[in-house]
Amino acid sequence: MSSEAAEEQQRVDPQEAQTAIKHYAAMQSAPRFPLHLAVEVTSQNGAGAAETQNISANGVLFAMDRDVPVGSIVDFTILLPGEVVGSRGDVQIDCHGRVVRSFEDRGRRGVGVVIDEYHFERA
Repeated sequence: MSSEAAEEQQRVDPQEAQTAIKHYAAMQSAPRFPLHLAVEVTSQNGAGAAETQNISANGVLFAMDRDVPVGSIVDFTILLPGEVVGSRGDVQIDCHGRVVRSFEDRGRRGVGVVIDEYHFERA
C-alpha cells in the first residue's frame, strides 16, 4: 500500500466526526464515576495504552500519551475490580465506541469516547 493510500485510509470522515460531536452532549448528562484503570485502546491508527479518568453509562474519558482524532472508532476492554461493582470476581467489559472529544491536559491527551456497544463477561 502506498503512503498516500495509507494516509487516505487513516483519515476520519468529517460527517462521522460531526455526528460524534452532536452526541457528545448526551454523553455529558450521565453521572460519572472517577475510576483510574489501565486500558489499551485500539483504533484505525493502532493500539495505545490509556488510563480511565472517569466512566459513565454512556462513555469514558481516557488519559493517553497519543492523540486519537474525533470521529475515530475505538475498541477497548475495561476490567472492573469485583469490590468496585460488588461481585466476587472482576467484571470484564468489552467496548466499541467513537471518539467525541480530544484535548491537551497537562502534557497528556484527554480522549472522550461514547460507548456504542458493550458486552459484560466475568473475568
